[in-house]
Amino acid sequence: MVASLSLATDLGLGLPQEHVLRQTVIADRLADLAGMSDDERASVRMISLLAWVGCVADSHELAHWFGDEIGFRADSYAIDRAGWPMLRLMLGHLASDSAMPWGRARVLGSFLATGLRPTSTTLVSHCQTTGDIAARLGLPEDVRRGLAQVFERWDGRGLPERLRGEAIGRTTRVVHIADDLEVADRQGGALAMLQQRRGTEFDPVLVDLAIAHADVILSGLDDPWQLLLGAPLAGDRVIDDIDDVLGVVADYADVKSPWWLGHSRAVADLTGRAARDTGADPILARRAALVHRVGALGVSAHLWAKSAPLAPAERDRVRQVPFFTVRVLERVPELATIGRVAGKVRERLDGSGYPAGLTADRLSAEARLLAAAQVYQALLEDRPHRPAATPAEARRATLEQVAKGRLDADAVRAVLGAAGQAVPRRIKRVASLTDRECEVLALLARGQSLRQIASLLTISQRTAGSHVEHIYTKIGVSTRGAAAMFAMRNGIV
Repeated sequence: MVASLSLATDLGLGLPQEHVLRQTVIADRLADLAGMSDDERASVRMISLLAWVGCVADSHELAHWFGDEIGFRADSYAIDRAGWPMLRLMLGHLASDSAMPWGRARVLGSFLATGLRPTSTTLVSHCQTTGDIAARLGLPEDVRRGLAQVFERWDGRGLPERLRGEAIGRTTRVVHIADDLEVADRQGGALAMLQQRRGTEFDPVLVDLAIAHADVILSGLDDPWQLLLGAPLAGDRVIDDIDDVLGVVADYADVKSPWWLGHSRAVADLTGRAARDTGADPILARRAALVHRVGALGVSAHLWAKSAPLAPAERDRVRQVPFFTVRVLERVPELATIGRVAGKVRERLDGSGYPAGLTADRLSAEARLLAAAQVYQALLEDRPHRPAATPAEARRATLEQVAKGRLDADAVRAVLGAAGQAVPRRIKRVASLTDRECEVLALLARGQSLRQIASLLTISQRTAGSHVEHIYTKIGVSTRGAAAMFAMRNGIV
């Protein structure tokens, strides 16, 4: 669970997948060379996996000044994060999305006057968020203490306590080095980086050890997941019911942007209640709803706060969220099943959704229910580009998606019922087909003759033929095969 969560952290840091996993292998090897006990190494591994999990907490504030806060974080690995190098990085990213020189000049003045100190202290929110996650996961005190020190520095210029030297726990000091060392190694400057930051950002004794044994520490990192598989973690335990942990993941994803706070839990609650009235597995549907926004960590908070229309490249990035969600969860079998449903939250019956453009025949009952619940819940929430809809407006807009063939009628009916909305006896379906016509179309698509359709529905053969004529006229086809394609595309079969 924690290792999978680290893959989401990679997205928020703007670094290649498995950065945190490789960093953890490096940290473990360095801890071993430093003579740490098995218990200390278990703490090192857990601290490393969770060290940057709270990076999303300050995303909104960083994006306010620097635009793409993910790019800002990624670039920060190239510098010693203090003094002039840090200030220069901030100024270089300041209002980077402004095309006008005077626009950047205005933001620069405002930042120097009111934003410099608050921006520095937003890192404290990272520590507090990570601490909250550690507490909710029931992790031991030494891990929580280590996580609170991830922004401290050997020279005392860190945050939040400005601890110096050995006042910083040795487990955290190892993680400090491993984090930057993984990036520097991929970029070809590992030893130079260590020498430059020896005694300032990093513990000099541990740096000397890392330099002396760099070939051992940095070798064979191609498959860090396998290297860590089975390695004990501090506070490691078997979880019988993962709902509480998935709830932590849901909050972690939503805190990325104030506009989405509580969204995942609200969708999960709605999905779980609605599943009782459908053929969907309520446990699977609810769990998929909790994690359906994990991939949003790979999208800058700047985009989530944007009120103007997204540029094509920005829109493409947002449309990758479900794909990112699947990638984060697919490594663990128990999570992979959940992830596959969660990754279909934006797919639509008619193939107009994303990221894969799947049609109805490839969307399970859980996926259809999740899509309906997410659409309805999102309409009830404020967004930068529109105010929240009233329940009546959300109901009407969701039903319109059914009429357009995008959402499943039965799923929408269940969601509206779970939300306490009046559920229409008949929901207007795609192409204005009635419930009876949908029944006839489903049987027709499966190759039933008029006589068989009449018998199964207890109607006359003439009435069945009349229904088929109306169906062909409404959907614009003239053959059973074409009607079957339409039925699959629109979730009727």
